[in-house]
Amino acid sequence: MALICQDVAMLSGVLNSERAVQVNIAIMRVFVKLREILLTHKELAHELSELERKIEKHDVDIQSIFEAIRQLMAPPPEPQRRRIGFHSE
Repeated sequence: MALICQDVAMLSGVLNSERAVQVNIAIMRVFVKLREILLTHKELAHELSELERKIEKHDVDIQSIFEAIRQLMAPPPEPQRRRIGFHSE
């Protein structure tokens, strides 16, 4: 993209009309805006990836919490009672 900007700048140097200068300015503004948009989307994509990674970790943590709650809600197992008296093993 930088080469295209340089080519446009060189072309406006060759063409010495008011219209060529105005077109050159418009094209340069488009390239600047395009670069800003690309950088913005790159940053946005990076931030979105970071957010997804954080959410995945939270999902695992939340799943662990639900598992712990389920274990607490389950009735306790009945203790094994020792039989009274003589036992032959």
